[in-house]
Amino acid sequence: MTKYIGYVVVAAILLGALPFAVIAHVRAVPNDTRRIHIIQDMDNQERYKTQQMSPSIELPDDEGELFLFADQRVMRPLVDGTVARDELFEDDHFHRGFVAGSGQAEWATEFPAEITVDRAFVERGRERFNIYCSLCHGVSGYGDGIVHQRANTLMMSGVNGTNWVQPKNLHEELIREQPVGQIYNSITNGIRNMAGYKAQIDVEDRWAIVAWVKTLQRSQNAEPSDLSPAEFATLEVVETDTADGGGN
Repeated sequence: MTKYIGYVVVAAILLGALPFAVIAHVRAVPNDTRRIHIIQDMDNQERYKTQQMSPSIELPDDEGELFLFADQRVMRPLVDGTVARDELFEDDHFHRGFVAGSGQAEWATEFPAEITVDRAFVERGRERFNIYCSLCHGVSGYGDGIVHQRANTLMMSGVNGTNWVQPKNLHEELIREQPVGQIYNSITNGIRNMAGYKAQIDVEDRWAIVAWVKTLQRSQNAEPSDLSPAEFATLEVVETDTADGGGN
């Protein structure tokens, strides 16, 4: 008798665990059918799916069928003449970085009229650059950011066959010579292995980053002629050791 009581207890435990097993399975396994929903509220309603054909209604006296939409499509076409408010982005200079040139579009060499390049604007660009760009390009723009350093470490250690291309040095002559519109386009849409940041960074902030990139480039490639005579007179001569031990 005791033996049978043990069987009954085990069976009861298994049966008691069954609902929890079913719940765990339903929560973990994807399924196209609707979940068990006791209190419906307005969560589950009749609706049409994408590309579905409009259902028909049988008319009495063999008069045929009646469709919700005459063209039998549940996806409705756009209404002719509809204009998206504030979504046209017609200003190519501001939104895309190019202007109408001699017969064709050319990269903009100046900032858009909507942009005022002042100290606050450049500082905003520095902040956005440090958040989004410095991880790869480095704070100074030499392509030596922390992501590059980490990737190099993994590549040298041979982890999973890691391969890495160093981010661009923004001070290279090829990059320095790029117009502001081209740099803006690279930030917006990406280039080569770099993804675009259109979704993450507002238009004005992308232009602010361009201003900071140009500031970095100017700071590292300045010429004496960039200074006024009064500014040039304040410069100090720094002596450095040459290969033969002399000083300059």
